[in-house]
Amino acid sequence: MSNQKDLPDKKFRNRLLGLLFVGVLMAALDIAIVGPALPAIQKQFNIDERSAAWIFSIYVLFNLAGTPLMAKLADTIGRRSIYIIDITLFAIGSLIVALSPSFSILLIGRAVQGLGSGGIFPVASAVIGDTFPEDKRGSALGLIGAVFGIAFIIGPIIAGVLLMFSWHWLFIINIPIAVLIIAGSFKMLSNSNKSHKNVFDFQGMILLGIILALLAYGFNQINSNNIIKSFTSINVFPFILIPLFLLPFFISTERKNNNPVLRIKLFYSKQVVLVSLLSLGAGIVEAAIVFVPPLLVSSFKVTSSTASFMLFPVVLTMAAGSPTAGRMLDKMGSKVVLIIGTTLLSLGMFGLALFSESIILFYIAASISGIGMGFLLGAPLRYIMLKESQKSERASAQGVLTLFTGIGQLFGSALVGAVASSQGGGAAGLHVAYGLVGTILSLLILAAFNLKNRAEEIKITE
Repeated sequence: MSNQKDLPDKKFRNRLLGLLFVGVLMAALDIAIVGPALPAIQKQFNIDERSAAWIFSIYVLFNLAGTPLMAKLADTIGRRSIYIIDITLFAIGSLIVALSPSFSILLIGRAVQGLGSGGIFPVASAVIGDTFPEDKRGSALGLIGAVFGIAFIIGPIIAGVLLMFSWHWLFIINIPIAVLIIAGSFKMLSNSNKSHKNVFDFQGMILLGIILALLAYGFNQINSNNIIKSFTSINVFPFILIPLFLLPFFISTERKNNNPVLRIKLFYSKQVVLVSLLSLGAGIVEAAIVFVPPLLVSSFKVTSSTASFMLFPVVLTMAAGSPTAGRMLDKMGSKVVLIIGTTLLSLGMFGLALFSESIILFYIAASISGIGMGFLLGAPLRYIMLKESQKSERASAQGVLTLFTGIGQLFGSALVGAVASSQGGGAAGLHVAYGLVGTILSLLILAAFNLKNRAEEIKITE
């Protein structure tokens, strides 16, 4: 660990933080702007919702694989080299997507983007740990962490403007930004912080990647018109069965590894299991929101750009809901906050399923969903994880939340795409898909009710 006296001065640190902020924002925006771009991409490549889901899913899958891999490489090879590689991969992926002559090439570009983006946030966090004094790291990490909320707020606005020209500009704009970040990284980052501690869990990561990819494909091929026949078909059954067979091997691998991708013993806690389920639900909701612009284009016959701007109520209410949830957390405890959050989200999803043909009722449902997202995606889940994990395992515990949110995003997009496509696509298909998401969230309300109450949380603290 660096001596405090050897750390850079405040002016340099602020410039470095700005560089890292822009890099993380660029990667975060490519999740937030995909939803608004979906209607235009669907139209150009003549694809249904089942196929369109992979634009989001493949990015999430490679992001999940890239995060632990790039974090480990940054420790062994050096921060600067890996950060520049990550940004370069992201820029190359963006160029492939923008110039893609076919849908399969576009998916390859999204995979390259996801792999690169997977390393941007963990490497940025590690650089802050290397260069900021201990009493300044919290605020610096908080600023970088807030980027994802900022991206969700400004994403629809940026998308709405760029979609007036073409969906391609949503990805082309990444390239000049990436060039500037790479130039700044050569000047400001260092490769001096190298460590060869803890061998990376390649076996666990490969097994997890195979399990998630097979399950995502299997769920994406489900036909909701005939569930039983669909599950027994060659397109679904093997892709569900093989992961179930591989799961015990994955668990055994993780138990033996000193630096596992997923620390199994954390799940001996009932609280951790419940919070992981709620994180999964949060990811499913994030994936479901991606399909709101296609719903709006189909329901109200608006342009992709207008549909993007119509997401603003979700953004505003989420921005208001998150700090409100934080204040309630200290007074009422995480259980009450998460019950409210899951209930509002369930109501919001059912609202999108039943009332999206009315513009006023759509805005009401969207606003309720936004408040619920602010409650569920904010501090409560991370607050519980901090309380339930030992100091030496806190980083692993927070990683569990990130992993399960990503898994939720992966399966959420696969399910919404599959159900919507099975029901004929368009608004009618998406109505059924949102009804399914609302049902899943209704079940998660029960998980929230089983969390520890405020008195039990205080007892743990004491």
